[in-house]
Amino acid sequence: MAARDTSAPAEGAAGEAPDLITLGRRIRHARTSRGLTLEALGERVGSAPSLLSLVENGRREPRLSLLRAIAEAVGVPVPDLLAEEPPSRRAELEIALERAQRGPIFASLRLPGIKPSQRLSMPVLEHLVGLHAELARREEEAIATPEEARRANTELRREREDRDNYLPQLEAVAEELTVKAGYAGAGALTHRTVARMAEQMGFTILHVDDLPRSARSVTDLKNGRIYLPPASIPGGHGLRSLALQAIAHRVLGHERPRSYAEFLRQRVEITYFAASCLIPQSVAVEFLTRRKREKDLAVEDFRDAFGVTHEAAAMRMTNLATVHLGIPLHFLRVGDDGALFRGYANDGLPLPRDVTGAIEGQLVCRWWAGREAFTRRDRATESYQYTDTPAGTFWDSVQTGTAADGRQFSITVGVPYAHAKWFRGRDTHVRRSSTCPDPACCQRPPADLADRWEGVAWPSARMHQQVLAALPRGAFPGVDDTDVFAFLQQHAPPDDGTR
Repeated sequence: MAARDTSAPAEGAAGEAPDLITLGRRIRHARTSRGLTLEALGERVGSAPSLLSLVENGRREPRLSLLRAIAEAVGVPVPDLLAEEPPSRRAELEIALERAQRGPIFASLRLPGIKPSQRLSMPVLEHLVGLHAELARREEEAIATPEEARRANTELRREREDRDNYLPQLEAVAEELTVKAGYAGAGALTHRTVARMAEQMGFTILHVDDLPRSARSVTDLKNGRIYLPPASIPGGHGLRSLALQAIAHRVLGHERPRSYAEFLRQRVEITYFAASCLIPQSVAVEFLTRRKREKDLAVEDFRDAFGVTHEAAAMRMTNLATVHLGIPLHFLRVGDDGALFRGYANDGLPLPRDVTGAIEGQLVCRWWAGREAFTRRDRATESYQYTDTPAGTFWDSVQTGTAADGRQFSITVGVPYAHAKWFRGRDTHVRRSSTCPDPACCQRPPADLADRWEGVAWPSARMHQQVLAALPRGAFPGVDDTDVFAFLQQHAPPDDGTR
């Protein structure tokens, strides 16, 4: 009978558990190189051939004493058996096939497995491993459908509302890194401070004018470079935010997203991190608390104090106002066609939703401040409005702007009536009434107009092509890998060995 092995499991050189499949293949390679059968090796080490077979197939971790006995029997040092690289090309293919057949993609196919034995020729192994690799690639590319994207986005928005859009761990990390990089604790975060933050993470920021069109930034992990668009606007918030978002992936330890939900979550986290750096929590809360005490809260002042866009300041208020000031609030970005582009509410505002709960693309009531702002002649400063809704009365501050494509949009920050007393503009006399989602509010034409024009009007609708387009494919949706890799090749340092 084989002796019972009661010593500890084997460990790698650094103390971590070894890769069992690779370990098993290295043991098999060493055994067969010595011309030993499983039975012969079992006699030398005092173990049953069935146990050794499990070890060689990566299904049983050997005890350290057994591993030492095997190493002595085959004449190979223990560290060599624990090495990470496969012992041969054939072993590499066998390992790849074994791993593929143990994965979820193969399990979903419900096909019988193929044992990677010596009877499989090298061409057949190459063929099988290539097919599994292509299946994995296609699975990764097809990580999103429009339906999945909306579901994932809705789930994320609900999570943010449940936690008052506040992520304390990211706040702490951002505060620590900005202080370490030399942020003085007041005013805007400078480009130089952002560059120092990148340097602390081992990266250099470079501005180029040939960035791939499908990418906002490109990070070269191999050479420690972050490529951004040209620095054409001194002090511009956008470039600082892009740099901080690229840094955030490294700070937060992100891996390649395995689903569209994970991709979206990473985007939320890096955007939050960038905002936390541009408007550090401690300074921001002190600023907002003082202004609340003075009953003079205003998004435009918050924006100007930290040198960011109105939208960034508005979103940052959603991070801090509820947790630190006790103020529930809502945020809306609305297009000039009335469609909701982005929204958040933890104050009970009834955001328009489709049957799945998604809000993106839904039309907001035409009497809400976010749409009413487009009818005003003077849009240079914030406008204010009270709106009576079935969920109560809300006060809103709105600023309009123009996007890069020339389309106009509005940014709304609002609160329930009881909290309007803390904000500048609370004394406005502008007041509207909304009964949405009742169609009679603003979706159904007035009776006299309907009587006159129903059945004799034939408008040519403006087509929104995005409703027909499939969601971009790839681990980073919409990014053209060919362009990105060619870009990195072009910009790689000469001593990199890639030219």
